[in-house]
Amino acid sequence: MDNKNIVGIADMKIARAEGVLITYALGSCVGVCLYDPIIKLGGMVHIMLPEALSTGSNNVFKYADTGIRETIRKMEVFGARKDRMVCKIAGGAKMFEVQATGPLGNIGERNTISVKEILKSERIRLLKEDTGSNCARTLSFDVSTGMAKIKVFGKTDLIF
Repeated sequence: MDNKNIVGIADMKIARAEGVLITYALGSCVGVCLYDPIIKLGGMVHIMLPEALSTGSNNVFKYADTGIRETIRKMEVFGARKDRMVCKIAGGAKMFEVQATGPLGNIGERNTISVKEILKSERIRLLKEDTGSNCARTLSFDVSTGMAKIKVFGKTDLIF
């Protein structure tokens, strides 16, 4: 499909009825695909960190807690209803061996846990996930079908 919308790191895009949302370099980051299947409205956010603490960053899409909620809000502006939304996620890998138990521990796992907690608190059903491991992923999401595809170098594409 020619209508590709690239979602950068700490970025978000929305598409309706047609087009593919795609994000690259999902290592410890988590790609979150939100979808209202009735109106075929999809949003993708590329989360870098679990929560927005007082970091001084104005980019709400960098964090799971603020990024997911802002994506939901923007999708609702375009007619989506939260009670119809479903979600698919990918990423959250452990890319580096870090000997730490504090904030530098397994950031991929912490991102995944945070994303799932936010989705649960927002009552959005997580349909599928491809998280963990130690590989970088490319995630694409076709808003015409609601299907996600994950590419990992040297592996067969995963479609769900």
